[in-house]
Amino acid sequence: MFILFYYIFVSTKRDMAKLQKSIDKRNALVRATIELVNNNGFHAAPMSKIAKMANVSPATIYLYFENKQDLVNKVYLEVKSSFTDYAFKTYTDDMSIKDGFELIWKRIADFKLKEREEAMFLAQCDNTPMIDEPSRNEGIKHLQPLLDLWERGKKEGVIKNFSNYILYAYTINPLSFLMLMQNRGVFQLTENHIQEAYKSAWNSIKV
Repeated sequence: MFILFYYIFVSTKRDMAKLQKSIDKRNALVRATIELVNNNGFHAAPMSKIAKMANVSPATIYLYFENKQDLVNKVYLEVKSSFTDYAFKTYTDDMSIKDGFELIWKRIADFKLKEREEAMFLAQCDNTPMIDEPSRNEGIKHLQPLLDLWERGKKEGVIKNFSNYILYAYTINPLSFLMLMQNRGVFQLTENHIQEAYKSAWNSIKV
C-alpha cells in the first residue's frame, strides 16, 4: 500500500512539474510576442524570432499556436481579458452612470500606467489588420460592462446618444495617446493630468 501511494505521489509530482514547465514555456512565448511587437511591429516579429527570445525551439511554438495569426489573436485576447478584468474589478452595475464611468475610466488609466507593455501591445493591435475580425469581435465583448453603462446612460438621458465607437474615441482613445507621449519621454503624466483628462472625457459625453 505504501509503495502504491509513493508511486502515485511521485507520478503526480512529475506530471505537475511537466505541466508547470509547459505553462512557463507558453507564458514566455506570450511575453516575447508582446515585447517584439512593441519594439519592432507585427511584421518584424516572425515565429522563429519569438521562439528564440522565449528560449524555446522553433518547433515548440507550434505545440501552442497553429501559426502566427493564431498566436497574435490569442495573445491579443489574453491581454484584452487581463485589461478588462482590471478595469471592471470593482465596478457594479448598480452604480450611478457618472460614478461608474469615473471608476472604470480611472482603472483603465491605472492599468495603462502600471502595465505599459500590455497597454502598448493593445494599442498596436487596435491599429493593425493582423487581428482578425472574429478576435476583434470577441475583444469587444470584454468591454461589455462599459458598453452597457453607456447604453443605460443614453436611456437615462445622462450620456449623449452617440455611437459607442464615438464615445470610445472621445473618452478612452485619448489615454493611449497620453501614454504614448509619456513612453516617448515628451510628457509626464501627473495625478492632476489624469484628473484633467478624466474631466475632459466626461464633459465630452455627458448631456
